[in-house]
Amino acid sequence: MTKINKKPSIAVMGAGNWGKNLIRNFFELNALKVICDKDESSLKQMRKLYPSCDSCTSLTDVLSRDYISGVVIATPAETHFMLARKVLLSGKHVFVEKPLTLSGKDAAELIDLAKKKNLVLMVGHLLQYHPAFIKLKQLALEGELGRINYIYSHRLNLGKIRREENILWSFAPHDISMILALAGEEPESVIATGGNYLHKKIADVTTTHLEFSSGLKAHVFVSWLHPFKDQKLVVVGDQKMAVFDDTLPWEEKLLIYPHHVNWENNVPVPARGVPERVSIPYAEPLKVECEHFLDCIEKRKPALTNGEEGLRVLKVLNASEHSLNENGLRINLKSDSGLSSQDKESYSIHPTSQVDEGAEIGTGTKIWHFSHIIAGSKIGKSCSIGQNVVIGPDVTVGNGCKIQNNVSVYKGVTFEDYVFCGPSAVFTNVINPRAEIKRMSEIKPTLIKKGASLGANCTIVCGHTIGRYAFIAAGAVVTRDVPDYALMIGNPARQKGWLCQCGNKLGGKYKCPQCGNKYKKSKQGLQKL
Repeated sequence: MTKINKKPSIAVMGAGNWGKNLIRNFFELNALKVICDKDESSLKQMRKLYPSCDSCTSLTDVLSRDYISGVVIATPAETHFMLARKVLLSGKHVFVEKPLTLSGKDAAELIDLAKKKNLVLMVGHLLQYHPAFIKLKQLALEGELGRINYIYSHRLNLGKIRREENILWSFAPHDISMILALAGEEPESVIATGGNYLHKKIADVTTTHLEFSSGLKAHVFVSWLHPFKDQKLVVVGDQKMAVFDDTLPWEEKLLIYPHHVNWENNVPVPARGVPERVSIPYAEPLKVECEHFLDCIEKRKPALTNGEEGLRVLKVLNASEHSLNENGLRINLKSDSGLSSQDKESYSIHPTSQVDEGAEIGTGTKIWHFSHIIAGSKIGKSCSIGQNVVIGPDVTVGNGCKIQNNVSVYKGVTFEDYVFCGPSAVFTNVINPRAEIKRMSEIKPTLIKKGASLGANCTIVCGHTIGRYAFIAAGAVVTRDVPDYALMIGNPARQKGWLCQCGNKLGGKYKCPQCGNKYKKSKQGLQKL
């Protein structure tokens, strides 16, 4: 008997504006079996259009149906993780509209879960399935354009204006997905700027700049406050240039410009050519995308836009959002060849600051204007480095430290975790410096232990240790070791009492009147009970 291959049975969750398109395509592919939406009026409309399909209002109902092999999620982005996780745990394949989730940690969890259960996890980055882009990517990979120098994309329109997400999350995922596919690598840094015009907390216009280690640069301009529709991707190579314009008729959607630059007598001379139309077989991109999901389920193969691809796009989106919220701060993305359930965070560096090659910056750290981190230095996680700060060379700063403006932390100085360093604090590293005598071999180490606070304009003479949670008052000059929890005041600094870990002065019997912490004397100063 000949075995008949049965198409996967699909349920679509969400019958809104985009969900309706997914419902139509899966129905036309003879795969749609169930339509799910919380809104009864939407379901009523769907029942009229697709009377042969079942309908329901809950995911639990969908997952209880053994004959459903794949679930398509076209609900608001904040629900994606919760719904997709439940689908995967039930043993069904899942197709999630963009973005995959709102956090890298959630996306990585879905990826791990899909792998463990050998299930398809696909993200709806639609333009990866557009025949024009598929051809453009093929030409780029075959070297037809030469070395790609830069890429830019515009996705502009008047509406649809949303209130649950800004323009970056609404429009940019498709462009970022295409750019990453053409680049073949993840960006090293991201800068995003924008404007909020209709609502003070929701960006209506954004421009995102991406820089890659290969030298490739790209930018994405998106807006829902634009007088006309513009959906264009421009790829500039050193041999040819390509334009994918999705607003033009099908036969003109992809044009190749044989422009290039010749050097004549050390002068660049542009050579222009006649644009060439690229023949592309017609196919509705969304239908191609839906067919791909069905094919992946049948063959148990990973999707083109799988969870890993979704996470790469998500990392750029989150970095862009971070930069946008910090008024264009440069966000440096730490490369990571593997994926785990942990979130892949970033650190941020203002464009006026410099981090030397060989310096290490922890995740979540911010480096503000005009600062310099010199080679060999290691900055921990979640630190705040203020303006005009110099660190290094070969300095170690622990996690959670705050270094305020106008501080130089020289070689020989070490910060443990959660040290606070006030503005214009001064460190030395040689006892008897002379400009004409090199004494770097005579550096005396200085250790600032966990939780210590150094007040504004204080001076720490080298060769000493500042104890745990000690407090150096503003303007004090430290010339000897400081005990744990000691309060130091004056020039030279002398102990004037003890401070609690919470920063308040201890009362009788070394008890904090504010938080109630108790301490006892120890060889290092005080010890918390």
